[in-house]
Amino acid sequence: MTFKGVLFDFSGTLFRIESAGSWLRAVLDEAGVALPPDEVRRYAMKLAVAGALPGGSEPQRVPQDLAALWATRDESAESHRAAYTGLARLVKLPSPALYDALYERHMTPHAWRPYADAAEVLATLRHGGIGIAVVSNIGWDLRPVFRAHGLDALVDAYVLSYEHGVQKPDARLFRVACEALGQDPHDVLMVGDDRNADGGAAQLGCSVHFVDHLPVEERPAGLRPVVALAGQGPLP
Repeated sequence: MTFKGVLFDFSGTLFRIESAGSWLRAVLDEAGVALPPDEVRRYAMKLAVAGALPGGSEPQRVPQDLAALWATRDESAESHRAAYTGLARLVKLPSPALYDALYERHMTPHAWRPYADAAEVLATLRHGGIGIAVVSNIGWDLRPVFRAHGLDALVDAYVLSYEHGVQKPDARLFRVACEALGQDPHDVLMVGDDRNADGGAAQLGCSVHFVDHLPVEERPAGLRPVVALAGQGPLP
């Protein structure tokens, strides 16, 4: 089947967040907080277990007082920040100022890396006349990340949950994306790493393809099959 549009998830699909260790070290360095390497590793592991790094591991447990906020965290910028800083505060860090600093760090382009084949796949689809939209559950503007990594010119539309007050798997968010591309959902392919959230596009009639949420080094060519699925022939 030839598709006229492709929707891509952001985190774990086109880009990957840095490790919890790198995230924490960058913030500690910026704040001038010196800790022994073993202590940094212990804090980073605790933050990862808590699920405090957006785009990183899911929390092993969400406290009852954060459960409702966590369930709707991607519907507004305020909820997103409160949910993730709330999880981070489950870990007692050396300075209270670090919690907001960690949240700010994850929104910077330096905290994200595109998968190795992202640019090639997006450019091939664009060259083939296929519309491209990014559909993300997120609480902040990711456009600067795409610009900083040279991928913004390959994207036709961004549909971000916090800008619409709706989060995946709600089909309404995918509908907005299809309308932004001017395409019928049956002519659109959704590509993502979350079977629940990204699978919601199927409710609308979109086809869905999943990639593995892996570190950049472990998934060098996970997006390449999308080109053939979109009817553009396999990449060499």
